[in-house]
This record gives sequence, C-alpha cells and structure tokens, in this order.
Amino acid sequence: MGSRIPPKLLRLIQFAVLAVLAVLLWKAADGQAALRLLQNAHPSWLACAVLVLTLQTVLSAQRWRITAGRLGLWLSGSEAVREYYLAQVVNQTLPGGFVGDAGRIVRARHRAGLYISGQAVVFERVAGQLGLVAILVLGVMLSQIHRTGWVWPEWRGAYTSHLLLLLFIGPAVMIVALRLLAKRAGSVARFIASFKQAVTARDVVLPQIVLSLATALCNVAAFAICAQAIGASMPLVAMLTFVPLILFSMLIPLSVSGWGIREGAAALMFPIFGATASQGLATSVVFGLVFLVTVLPGLVVIWLRPNAPVLGRH
Repeated sequence: MGSRIPPKLLRLIQFAVLAVLAVLLWKAADGQAALRLLQNAHPSWLACAVLVLTLQTVLSAQRWRITAGRLGLWLSGSEAVREYYLAQVVNQTLPGGFVGDAGRIVRARHRAGLYISGQAVVFERVAGQLGLVAILVLGVMLSQIHRTGWVWPEWRGAYTSHLLLLLFIGPAVMIVALRLLAKRAGSVARFIASFKQAVTARDVVLPQIVLSLATALCNVAAFAICAQAIGASMPLVAMLTFVPLILFSMLIPLSVSGWGIREGAAALMFPIFGATASQGLATSVVFGLVFLVTVLPGLVVIWLRPNAPVLGRH
C-alpha cells in the first residue's frame, strides 16, 4: 500500500503554495497598483456583485432540489438553500471546492441512501459545469465572429493549451466521479439512466438548462461586476470567453479554495483584452472577498445550530 500524506501536512503544503503564489503575483502583477485599485473599489458595484452571487446560490440550491427529487430524495426549498450555504462555507476553506458537497451527500443520506444522495450532488454539479462550458463556447464563437483586436502574447500557443487543459479539468473530475459511482452501482446503464431521469428527461431538461445557464451567468456576471467596481470594464466577448476559464482554474486543488490560482489566471488573461495584470489581480481578489461575504448565512446557520444536523431522518 502506498503511503498517504497526512491531512495536516497536505494542508500545510496547500497554504505554502498559496503563499508562494501570493508573493509571485505581487511582484509580477504590480501588487501595489492592485492594492490601490482594491482600496478604491466602488461600494455600489460590490453590493451588486453580492446580490448576484446570492441569487446564484439560491438558483443552485433549486437545481439540486429538482435533481434530487427526480431521484427520490425530497428536499424543501429552505433545506436545499441552507445545505448549499453550509457547503459553500466548507468549500471556501478547503481545496478543490468539493468537500462541502461531500457534506451535502452525507447529511442527506438518511433520506434516500448514500448512493442516491451522492448521485444528486454529482449530477447537480455536472449540470452547473456544463452551463459554464456553454457560456465559454458562446464566447469563443463570438470572438471568432467579431474582430476583437486582442493582442495575444508570444507564448500564446503554450498558454492556450494550458487553458484548454483547465477547461477540461472540471468536466473530467465529474466524469471520473460518475464512473466511480457507476462502478459501485454495478451497472453503467443504470447510472446513465439515472442521469437522464434527473437531468435530461423531457419533463425536466428545460428547467435544468435554464437553471444551469442562469447560475453560470450569475458567476460570470459577478466577476465582471467586480472588475467594474475597480474600474476595469470587461467587454461582453471578453467576459464570456475569459471569465469561465478563470473560474475553471479554481478546480485545481493545489491551493485553498482556488485562491492564488484564480488570481494568477486573471492576471495572465486580462492583458489579452487590453486591461492590465494588476486589474486582473485586483478583480479576482475582489471576487473572492465578495464570495466570502455571500457565504456568511452559512456561518450563521452553523453558529445558531452547531450540533444539529440540517437534514435528518424522516
């Protein structure tokens, strides 16, 4: 058996990676300029971003509730929203952005079993990632139709290949999870049938598409609003093309909740459409801070009921 990295050592490594990335970005992306932009961020735009990300949470919870209900796991609207907030609190403090979702699976297992609760969460996350991919595809198509005038750096070839790799990391993780769950079920066909029933069946596919596109658009719009808050207006095509890639970079589990990696991606991509690296860095930091504000309701739930499960047995 191979040796396993102790959790404390793994966490130490992740914080070390975050520290190294912070130092490198401060030097490479003019940290002083980014700090000045942060200090002058417009409060009204920040409040707007909070509202948009709050809407994204509520819509994501609704998508999970619909998906789970199709599998026989019944959740009320309030339960789904509370659970989603709790998951976001955990996802903001741990790497990868999936540990909080694992908590949703465990706490909902009493309703329909661990396998069904796992399916509901995985299917819901897959639908969300597909919505972000759809927006990226639209952005790429629009960038080919309209003359953007973007100036790509000399290392464009290698950089583009890395971005494409990031694009497929999220879906690839989801596909692996699907295969593992399918193997456990003993029937790939049965698992695919469950996905169709929960996500692509005729009477549910339209709500799934609408909710997945809406949540993805909320994330993309919130990032663009954060850019506006520090004075870096993003053209529509740039917003649809680059923001999904920046958000996909957060799935790389080398740091804590994507911090550092997301900022690096933004600092690299902003100059392509005429902004500065410091504006990309500042925008990403603002987005991360705004998102932390939006998960505060989850902390309130934990504070009010520290030992009480949100989802229990019927």
